[in-house]
Amino acid sequence: MGLWANFKREFSYIRNSRHLLAAVKDVDAASSNLLPDDIEKTVDKFPTLPAFIDTDWQWTYAQFDSYANQVAHWAQSRGCSPGDTVAIFVGNRLEYVALWYGLSKVGVVPALINFNLRAKALAHCVNISDAKLTIIDHDLLADWQSCEDFLEGGQATICAFGASKHYGDFDAELSAMSEQRPPHSVRAGLKASDMLMKMFTSGTTGLPKAAKIAHTRAQYYFRGFATGARCTPKDRVLIVLPLYHATGGLCGVGMALSYGGAVIVRPKFSVSSFWDEVVDYGATIFMYVGELCRFLLSAPAHPKERAHKLRYIVGNGLGRDVWEDFITRFNIPNVMEFYGATEGNISLINLGGPVGSVGRIPDYMRKKINGDIIRYDVETGTHIKGADGFYQRTEPGEVGELIGEIRPGETRFRYDGYENKQATNKKILRNVYVKGDMWFRTGDLLWRDEHGYYFFADRMGDTYRWKAENVSTGEVAAALSAFEGVQQANVYGVAIPGYDGRAGMASLVCDEGVDLKALHAHIARELPSYARPVFLRISSETDTTSTFKYRKANLVKQGFDPAVIKDGLYVDHPDTGGFEKLTRAIFKQIQQSKLKF
Repeated sequence: MGLWANFKREFSYIRNSRHLLAAVKDVDAASSNLLPDDIEKTVDKFPTLPAFIDTDWQWTYAQFDSYANQVAHWAQSRGCSPGDTVAIFVGNRLEYVALWYGLSKVGVVPALINFNLRAKALAHCVNISDAKLTIIDHDLLADWQSCEDFLEGGQATICAFGASKHYGDFDAELSAMSEQRPPHSVRAGLKASDMLMKMFTSGTTGLPKAAKIAHTRAQYYFRGFATGARCTPKDRVLIVLPLYHATGGLCGVGMALSYGGAVIVRPKFSVSSFWDEVVDYGATIFMYVGELCRFLLSAPAHPKERAHKLRYIVGNGLGRDVWEDFITRFNIPNVMEFYGATEGNISLINLGGPVGSVGRIPDYMRKKINGDIIRYDVETGTHIKGADGFYQRTEPGEVGELIGEIRPGETRFRYDGYENKQATNKKILRNVYVKGDMWFRTGDLLWRDEHGYYFFADRMGDTYRWKAENVSTGEVAAALSAFEGVQQANVYGVAIPGYDGRAGMASLVCDEGVDLKALHAHIARELPSYARPVFLRISSETDTTSTFKYRKANLVKQGFDPAVIKDGLYVDHPDTGGFEKLTRAIFKQIQQSKLKF
């Protein structure tokens, strides 16, 4: 890269960084300026502009605020005080944000419950939320009733958006409330460091944990993404992701509400109707997670897929294997890929950097940004320390765990953690580079290039060791997804008797009649021998969380046993040099170590 190119890269980075830092300069943990104060300022500036749009109707900013004011007065009428928690078990709908915004006006903490949960998992989230009240969406009554036997008790429940014989009527109670703003004095004693809301981890393994979201965290989300995408009142942000999750519910919503734009609320993501929605609603920004982009890219051509007004797509998980094909096919001008964790203290945003990067920390900005990557041994599951007993920073190109420094007194680098203190402490590394320092463990493996651009590699546990080599599930999945006919690839490691480490296995969603012989040849060309999956599982659909993260725990547990798996199973047979149907007889040979891989 020449001198002029280097200058342009650094100039662009410094300009964008200064722009972002200026936008969040006054976010201060000790301040009395809270997120509801920020939103009220936008309301007062743009009262007649549309704020929320759904299938049947839309709200102006003034209408949005009026509804939220009624929610605030309702919470007070129900005896809620600042610091109390109200759980929200509601689907994606026009009123969703107004519910938590209204509660925040009087210092009540909303707990945003995953509306895809059922039974014990749902009860678990409600129980650990410590909610005084739960607002239940009428459309989710059957799901709520599936959890009632597992609730620990103590929560009052009320049904919204439709009446129920068994619960109170939220709509009726709300209609009697004032539309005027509650006095600011109600939340006068609160600071921006206080909790705004509780969100829950997605639970790809184990039960979800309640993450504490402070006002400062939400303010960074709102302002940072809106500033990075140069949002204006003309923007329309399409949200197909669940509003209980930070990507759609805070980052996406904030891109609209920070500068007078509108949020287009869709109940769920649909491949078949996506481009119709983008065009018909006039979306200018789409919030994605990587798998949504893969689904769209593998779908047949749509007549409106290039007739849109999208100027930005914003999200995370858009791998390099999909990125360029996606923006080329669908005519996307700008991508803002980012990295972040709901409960974490480290965020990265790629503003004009290379394809696949989640952001940048050049050496001259390390004191301004709290992220770093330390060495990690995948085989032993431990960090590698130096002779001095401290952790070691990775070299460019070396994969390690991303960590975020917890700096006391610096608002941007706070770590609030979970409701559970033990779970919070498990995520903290101490004495990393110097005695007494503290760093948040992301649990994610990343690497950086020589210019300080960071790239996501895998989630810890998604990298496995086979034939004395570390295998990145992300890289294997990318290679598999590049084969024509493979729509989705979920890669993981499984144990084989007589072998150290884990053999690669891929759960694939494929077109009917996919050529396994050609796929085998493709894998041999694209991947080193140790990274080639030993087993294939051909499924009709891939199991993901509600935020489209692959679930792997159950797949790993089931392994490759044809007696318990109904999907098509294949093994890269060492005798034939191709994928063969995995019969019970072959499975028995593997279990008895009669087949050598």
